[in-house]
Amino acid sequence: MSAIHPTAGPSQDARADTPQAASGRRLPAVLAVAVAAALVASAFHAKDPTTWVLETVWVMVGLPLAVLLRRRFPLSGLLCGLLAAHALVLIVGGHYTYAEVPAGDWVRDWLGLDRNPYDRFGHLMQGFVPAILVRELLVRTSPLRGSRWLAPLTVCACLAFSAVFEMLEWAAAVTGGHSADAFLATQGDVWDTQWDMFCALIGASCSLLLLSRLHDRSLTRLTLPAKD
Repeated sequence: MSAIHPTAGPSQDARADTPQAASGRRLPAVLAVAVAAALVASAFHAKDPTTWVLETVWVMVGLPLAVLLRRRFPLSGLLCGLLAAHALVLIVGGHYTYAEVPAGDWVRDWLGLDRNPYDRFGHLMQGFVPAILVRELLVRTSPLRGSRWLAPLTVCACLAFSAVFEMLEWAAAVTGGHSADAFLATQGDVWDTQWDMFCALIGASCSLLLLSRLHDRSLTRLTLPAKD
């Protein structure tokens, strides 16, 4: 598996001794511990235990996977931070259910909305964070680095993931009936599925527009594992 190599600058060994490099190595561990603690805490007095499992299963799978692959395929600092933020969004949504997150109620009342907008925020994050994850995978493992196709293919991948998630929600509705209402969080909106995918599209597009250069710098600073 190929990886981005730092451009001109101090040698890798020299960088590894700097305080900034040491802090960069500690960041994933600190974030992993914080996310794991939040996940455990969210299980207590969760509004709907089934919904909690369905919403946080991505964290339960993704966090151990990232830890297991940390030496073989370390992630950039930017991506680690975004994944941790996304995990916390999922954890909060799983604990309260998306339609009943208190912060969403506050925003609804403040802006005079007719629904709790936390679900919309969650789907924006569903595009915003995976866009950098997909971009990092493509840049490091494919010939697309620097290609004009990198951004559109990244957005397409994020939309594909969003569509798969909506099909999972559909399957939950078919098998669970009314018991799946908390997981679906449609709040009576017949166009909820389309809104969810549109929010993911906006999130992915904004992520690439705002963070692509920062992501490139984060990849450049990435300390790669030493080869045998």
